[in-house]
Amino acid sequence: MLVCQCNMITSREIEDIVLELLKADPWQLVVPAKVYAELNRRAKCSGCVPNVVDIIVRVTENYHAQQAHPPAELVSLQSGLEKLKKQRIGVRRERRSTGHRAA
Repeated sequence: MLVCQCNMITSREIEDIVLELLKADPWQLVVPAKVYAELNRRAKCSGCVPNVVDIIVRVTENYHAQQAHPPAELVSLQSGLEKLKKQRIGVRRERRSTGHRAA
């Protein structure tokens, strides 16, 4: 589908550029200016920018959904905190012992 009539850019071209950028750095912020720079073009009338943003969001969400780990591999925050608490129970802290008396 033709997204930008000024530059004759299709949605497939934008999707490919976004995927290339995400493969280089999955957590970078992909913005329309980066996409246009990769295509060696610029937004002339800027009427296509909202559509480009929608494509970037859709492709980025799909990319991260495909790269996500299965739920069994993820550790929940609550279970991680419980594990840390159990490790701390036996550790002596820098406090006075119970038999210590102050002068």
